[in-house]
Formats: sequence, structure tokens, C-alpha cells
Amino acid sequence: MTDVTKIHTPVLRERCVELLRPALEGGGLFVDCTLGMGGHAEAVLEAFSDVHVIGIDRDQDALDIAKARLHSFASRVTFVHAAYDEVASVVATHAGAGAQGILFDLGVSSLQLDRADRGFAYAQDAPLDMRMNVDDTLTAAHVLAEYSEGELAHIFRAYGDEKLAGRYARAIVGARAQYPILRSAQLVSILTDATPGALLGAGHPAKRVFQALRIEVNEELSIIERAIPAAIDALAVGGRIVVMSYQSLEDKIVKRALTTMSTSQSPLDLPVEREEDRPVLRMLTRGAEQASDEERSRNPRSIPVRLRAAEKIREAA
Repeated sequence: MTDVTKIHTPVLRERCVELLRPALEGGGLFVDCTLGMGGHAEAVLEAFSDVHVIGIDRDQDALDIAKARLHSFASRVTFVHAAYDEVASVVATHAGAGAQGILFDLGVSSLQLDRADRGFAYAQDAPLDMRMNVDDTLTAAHVLAEYSEGELAHIFRAYGDEKLAGRYARAIVGARAQYPILRSAQLVSILTDATPGALLGAGHPAKRVFQALRIEVNEELSIIERAIPAAIDALAVGGRIVVMSYQSLEDKIVKRALTTMSTSQSPLDLPVEREEDRPVLRMLTRGAEQASDEERSRNPRSIPVRLRAAEKIREAA
């Protein structure tokens, strides 16, 4: 079996442990909501001998790899096949009490990018699948075959910030009238042909479209919107949440949720802050933290990361 530690380097590994340490050094429960290949969970298990880990992932392949990686910690790990917006029910089912630490490492995983047959990467020809959970029914090929021109343009614009969204949607609708669009190389060719020559040198024409398709297929943004409040509910008072985002749409959702919960909701005209209006969280980071120049050069997948973290200081009303 391939040594996963040599092909997967977890982003901001030491910083995540540092932020979680005050909540986990006395033991308790840590929930890795995006277990992936287990790199961050491994770091927590190594650093805190009295911590039990619940690892959640919607990708069964990732869970299988993580199980192998973490086999020496088997007695301290519970693996759960679920989407991360189910975190509150997972904690209630498997632990009962609240968690001392929760981590989200959002976006597409190293495993999914590196597995050509999953269709996430525009640089490799593969079936247009893009499902993080292969038990789901919607695929990228289905989106390209069934969505209207207007719907395609909307998701390219909304989820990919693609300036040529309308042009690309028209090209796809025109192409699918002639043949089924089933493979990534077909889609890349359609997008390249539809791109004005003057723009072909300004980044790969498929990058934003592939991102938009992946988000649509996996309902990523709506799941994040549900997951962050659910995770905060699942935290014990004094527990900490760490969230890493890799594109602006994810980070905006995370920032809004954490900022809202760390801000007093008391009306300005009240002379005394009401208990139920006090902040639920205390922010641990000032803005979004990024990887160091050294880590960026060593691990290119850390380049776009934005990390935010907070501590739960009271239960919500």
C-alpha cells in the first residue's frame, strides 16, 4: 500500500494543533469534520494522548485510507461516513457530550484531486463525475446534460466568478446537441475553443468552471452554511473551532458565521447588555491567517488557505 504520509501533507498542521491545544490538553473529544486522509487527525492523536477523535467524511475512499493511516490509534478513533453538516447529530450519537475541538478543512481533498477517475481535475482526462460521495446521484455530466443555458451560466458565475459564464454556457449547450459531454477532456476542449484568443494566456479556461461544477454537484456552499452553526452547537463551552477555507465563497460564509456569533446582539439603545445577547464565541485569529512563505513553497496546496478560529465562551440562548 502507498505510504499516504508521503503523498499527503496536511495544511497548517502545526498551527491547527497550536490553536486547539488549550481546549484539548486536558483530554476530551476532537471532531475532524473533513477527515480526508487523516493528516490533521493524526497530528491531534500524536499531540494529545487522552483525546478521542471522531473522523467524519462523505468520501468512503478517504475513510478507508484514514483508517489505514490511523490504525495504531484505532482505540481512540471513531470513523463516520457522513456529510459534515451532520456534525451535531454525529456528536450526539457517538459521544453525547459536546466536543472540545472541531476542525474543518474545506474544499476538494488531495485524494479527490489525485484520483483521475473522480473527474475533479481539469488537467487529467476522466469521466465527469466530481461526487465526493459516490452514493449521491448528481454528477457533473448530469449537470452539463440537463441544466439549461441560463442555469449553467448562473452556477459558473455564482460559484466560479467566471466572467465568460454566458459564453461558456452557450458553447456547452451547442456542443451537447451534437454529442454527450461525458469526459473532462471534452469539456476542456469546448471551453478552450470558446475562449477569446486574447484571454487564453490568462489562466486555464476550465479552472473556474470545474470549481463551479464541483460546488454544484456536492452542494458545498449550502452544506457549509448549515455546518458551521451546527458545529458551534456541538462544541462544549471552552471548546475551539478551526476552519480552513480555500476560496472566497467558502471563506465569506465562515467569516459571516463566526463574526455573527462573536458579536454582541444587544440593541444599541439598551444601557445594559442582556445575557442572551452576549457573544457566543471569542475570535482567536485576527482576520484570516495564511500559510507561511516556507509552507507555500513546500506544499503548494497551502497557497490559497484562509484559516479562522474561535473559542466558545457560552451556550447560545
